[in-house]
Amino acid sequence: MEFKADIRFFFTIACILIAGTSAGLAFKRLWSLMMLGKKEDLFSNIPERLAVFTKNVLGQKKLFKDFWPGLQHAIIFWGFIIITVGTAEHTIEGLFHGFSFSFLGPVYKVIVLLQDVFHPLIFLACLFGLYRRFIKVPKRLDSGKEHRNDAVLILVLTASLMVANMVTFAGYVFVEHAHIFSEWRPVSSFLSSLIAASGMSKEFVLNIAYAGWALHMAIVFYFLHYIPNSKHLHVISAGPNFLFSRLDKKGAFKTIDFEDETATSFGVSKVQDFTWKDILDVYSCTACGRCNEFCPTATTGKALQPMKLIEDIKHHLFKVGDELVKNPEAAVKESLIGPDSGITEETIWDCTSCRACVEACPVGIEHVDKIVDMRRNLVMMEGKMPPELQSTMKNWENQSNPWGMSQDTRDEWCKDMNVPRAADHPNAEYLFYVGCAGSFNERNKKVSTATVKILQRAGIDFAILGKEELCNGETARRAGNEYLAKQMIDANINVLKKYNVKKIITSCPHCFNTLGSEYPDFGYEAEEVVHHADFIQRLLKEKRITLSDVNGEVQKVAYHDSCYLGRYNDIYESPREALKATPGVDLVEMPRNRTQGLCCGAGGARMWMEEDTGKRINHERVEEALDTKPDVIAAGCPFCQVMLEDGVTEKGEADKVEVKDIAEIIASRLDV
Repeated sequence: MEFKADIRFFFTIACILIAGTSAGLAFKRLWSLMMLGKKEDLFSNIPERLAVFTKNVLGQKKLFKDFWPGLQHAIIFWGFIIITVGTAEHTIEGLFHGFSFSFLGPVYKVIVLLQDVFHPLIFLACLFGLYRRFIKVPKRLDSGKEHRNDAVLILVLTASLMVANMVTFAGYVFVEHAHIFSEWRPVSSFLSSLIAASGMSKEFVLNIAYAGWALHMAIVFYFLHYIPNSKHLHVISAGPNFLFSRLDKKGAFKTIDFEDETATSFGVSKVQDFTWKDILDVYSCTACGRCNEFCPTATTGKALQPMKLIEDIKHHLFKVGDELVKNPEAAVKESLIGPDSGITEETIWDCTSCRACVEACPVGIEHVDKIVDMRRNLVMMEGKMPPELQSTMKNWENQSNPWGMSQDTRDEWCKDMNVPRAADHPNAEYLFYVGCAGSFNERNKKVSTATVKILQRAGIDFAILGKEELCNGETARRAGNEYLAKQMIDANINVLKKYNVKKIITSCPHCFNTLGSEYPDFGYEAEEVVHHADFIQRLLKEKRITLSDVNGEVQKVAYHDSCYLGRYNDIYESPREALKATPGVDLVEMPRNRTQGLCCGAGGARMWMEEDTGKRINHERVEEALDTKPDVIAAGCPFCQVMLEDGVTEKGEADKVEVKDIAEIIASRLDV
């Protein structure tokens, strides 16, 4: 190793100074903009955070949901981890000629081997990426020239970097450059043999190798300048974004402290209202379009497209952020929600809160939380909401149910079923929390009845709250009215605590998620909250209920995954196991199922709003179900049941296809 102030030395210094200065200023700006966000403590549970990081960053788990593109990205990602060692070696070698990490011994030999193998693999991965950009273009990648050109530039530069590396190391092997370890470089050795056959001189080949080294340095340091100024910022931000993921239950939203006397507003109306983690989210967007591909609103022609929403937040931040860094109280001309930013009220109200975008996102962005936070500001600070939702809010306020029906009629559905009330049976093992739909909606009363029949047949010790049961507040929260939701939640918790309720069965995934995932944040945590599909599967497994095929006919049943049962709580298999164990049921799957299941369109308070734009989401889902030629479409959610039943009727198939809850299917086959 020797110090020599030659052209390679000055070239290296120039790369470091120019790219380092540019990148340093860019990252300083990004940090300042991120610090505009509110504080959020996400530094606890370090082992769990490292596990999330390892699984999703090092393991690339979420990307492998789409295998071939996932493999392409993984090859580039894993390869660059190894090649970065070579970049460090190249950089130091530019300053101190002859430098090598060979002092690492056997570890270095493994690194050398991996580098040599990954060079052609990454090159091929780049060609596959270009193929998907120009020849067989997936719909999600067809998002405009700006995104395509950005991706193409990176793919071409990365492919060029691999060519530069292969040229350099093939030349080094040929001239027997110091510390080259040619026996550990099979690709370079093969290319070196081709050079030898060409008859080129060692001096000429060494100069070509140095040219490859210079190209490597130029590309890498250009990357350093380019990354903080492009969508490829995710190369830097995605890792921290996973490391600082919110580890609480994914079905829970952040609460608001209404007793904080220093609070001047609620929800999000400007970028400073987001947390620093929300801003890190928008930095991490890769513009890959996976969220749009699975979003029920984006795929049916609505205003909301999750990728565009995140990009619009980022662009707005970049427009107004520099002024706010100088003066956080500055009055910016462009508002976060409005035509100038591209984030309209229609966009915010389109969301069904299904979490398909979050599930699909390869870098861990939480889209739904941001939408709900913006709804909160619209509703609680500006009094803005769709007109039809206003009457629903009044119904919750007056009668604690969205239909505005008398609280005195909440338990009429079971008046002839000998169902005990908690007031008469306060020590029941389980509370059957019926919910508003199961209490007031005529169709869903049948689900409540079926659930009770199953519980009674199994000998389960249970009671209901009857007229004392109140709406759990779930939909009001997702509609942005956190203040009303808290009133409803507090009132409901008082009743639950009054009877010391420890175990709860629900037939509604929305009730299930709220009682289990959100109520602990409000001061009540049950020992067990279980959805009836899970509970029924447990009863079947324990043989506490047995079934028979009463009609002797086989029905083809297509099962629909409820978002709040599946993506929110990872319950996919128990409903299927219960149906598979049911005599006379032939379970079939729709193409989009489990984590990729399509929302029915009713979540996020959309049940109470009109759907005027694009194709109706429930029509999209019902068409997919009907393609399986079912006799029955099964669901485990009252919202889904209403939407699917409406869709089947509107498609003119009501006389051929039934929509049933799992409990109804099971109850109809109980042994006498």
